[in-house]
Amino acid sequence: MNNTEIAKKVIEALGGRENVNSVAHCATRLRVMVKDEEKIDKDTVENLEKVQGAFFNSGQYQIIFGTGTVNKIYEEVVALGLPTSSKAEMKAEAAKQGNWFQRAIRTFGDVFVPIIPVIVATGLFMGVRGLLTALGMTLPEDVTTYTQILTDTAFIILPGLVVWSTFRVFGGNPAVGIVLGMMLVSGSLPNAWAVASGGEVTAMQFFGFIPVVGLQGSVLPAFIIGVVGAKFEKAVRKVVPDVLDLLVTPFVTLLVMSILGLFVIGPVFHVVENYILIGTKAILGLPFGLGGLLIGGVHQLIVVSGVHHIFNLLEVQLLAADHANPFNAIITAAMTAQGAATVAVGVKTKNPKLKTLAFPAALSAFLGITEPAIFGVNLRYRKPFFLSLIAGAIGGGLASILGLAGTGNGITIIPGTMLYIGNGQLVQYILMVAVSFALGFALTYMFGYEDEETVTEKAETEKLVEEETTGNVPAALQDETIISPVVGQAVALADVNDPVFASGAMGQGIAIKPTEGVVYAPADAEVTIAFATGHAYGLKTANGAEILIHVGIDTVSMNGEGFDQKVSQGSTVKAGDVLGTFDSAKIAAAGLDDTTMVIVTNTADYASVTPVAAGAVAKGDAIIEVKA
Repeated sequence: MNNTEIAKKVIEALGGRENVNSVAHCATRLRVMVKDEEKIDKDTVENLEKVQGAFFNSGQYQIIFGTGTVNKIYEEVVALGLPTSSKAEMKAEAAKQGNWFQRAIRTFGDVFVPIIPVIVATGLFMGVRGLLTALGMTLPEDVTTYTQILTDTAFIILPGLVVWSTFRVFGGNPAVGIVLGMMLVSGSLPNAWAVASGGEVTAMQFFGFIPVVGLQGSVLPAFIIGVVGAKFEKAVRKVVPDVLDLLVTPFVTLLVMSILGLFVIGPVFHVVENYILIGTKAILGLPFGLGGLLIGGVHQLIVVSGVHHIFNLLEVQLLAADHANPFNAIITAAMTAQGAATVAVGVKTKNPKLKTLAFPAALSAFLGITEPAIFGVNLRYRKPFFLSLIAGAIGGGLASILGLAGTGNGITIIPGTMLYIGNGQLVQYILMVAVSFALGFALTYMFGYEDEETVTEKAETEKLVEEETTGNVPAALQDETIISPVVGQAVALADVNDPVFASGAMGQGIAIKPTEGVVYAPADAEVTIAFATGHAYGLKTANGAEILIHVGIDTVSMNGEGFDQKVSQGSTVKAGDVLGTFDSAKIAAAGLDDTTMVIVTNTADYASVTPVAAGAVAKGDAIIEVKA
């Protein structure tokens, strides 16, 4: 299947062009904003060639194609008429989705993700310096000074970076934000770390009673100052005449926010930040590795929820305070187990498409991105995902027991090795990764996955054994004539305005445009399904035909309004008995079509299923003939 054909299938499975608001793409995923999630045929999407997984998150339906391929598929779907939008526009739309907590955590992510590269680089510099020291090398004084510049600068000016990024996210002027942030760590203020060390440097006393120090290494106060500052700047800009905006707005913003930041927000939220830090360390320091066990077990669940960016705040706080990040090793354990479970599925399956999907997804996980493994493989088959959580918890507990702590954040597993080279923990790190991998692989291989074909074969074998043992062999299917369950005009199934029914995907049958609002039993049968909404019924006839009667198109959205169900699941009915009633006027008022589909859902079990009605049909008229 070429890219054009895949693109056509994607659009069809999304519910057609009319169900798509906009489409964009990132490095690996096609990101689609849809009008109605219920219209997406998710099973079809996930089984398309080149699709590595798909999931709905942050208001977007995200289809994973992988690097390079996604660009080509994007070009094809746009050429076929899907409307486009920038990633920024989609992000703005997605930001409206979810509850307040999810939106708040996404905001944390938007602020801290751009800062992570410099923290990663600083951590790597620390690793290199530690490695040279571990090798017994004595560095010249000027080289030592230079390495300190490399390793310390990012944390000294961290509040400036946080305020800059927060201004950017909340719509303020980032240049004003970074100047405000740098004011908080001005050399004219007592250094926060020097004051905390208890030496000769003490806090300044403003107005004789307000102790003020620089905010070196502070994260939460800088974030709050950035939020308040950006909103204050926008408020000032609204009231200042355009001709004075360039002069007045930044002057007033910096004046007011520097006062609030140094004398109010900084001192108050620095205390709050210290309590958060104390609480975080308390959890990480639980005895017997319990902190790592807990965090390692839930981390990938948090990734699925989309609120895992909260760890960025905590990791940056730990690094700013101690230049050590215990979270990194625990998170690495969880991600390693996730990738190992995917490898196990790839090794065990005989499905070539799943093999092709599993191994690249696992490699992505080992490089630090687990979403393809989670959504493309493990969560799809459920057991691999949950067994990997167990393995991740054990690996996280081991990380805590070993006292592992990286010198940075943002990189894990293979790239993350660099964070442990210089601190003397490389061997322990490799041991933890090996244990997490072995557990994730073994649990999944032994208990977590079986090919669908294997499961089906086992079920068929068990069924045959039971039939042979009990003599309870089901009766063979019989030829049968299905009578009309409603009065109206016969319509060819292919002409129904619903692609699922019209395509015959549900089975062969016929449709009827009703002229009366009563649904009758089309044969002697047992009611196998009776939807609470009253819009559909499933029946199995005495001769073995499985019939679906679906009143109207998309009428499930009416939540039972205008429908009155007369039977329940398990009821036995005779041909012509009343199953329920419906009000066509209310269906029309809801803007829906009352055309009723009658489908033989086990069509594949028959030699032929043939519609025999045309024109007007009355109660009891033959509409479908099935031949065994």
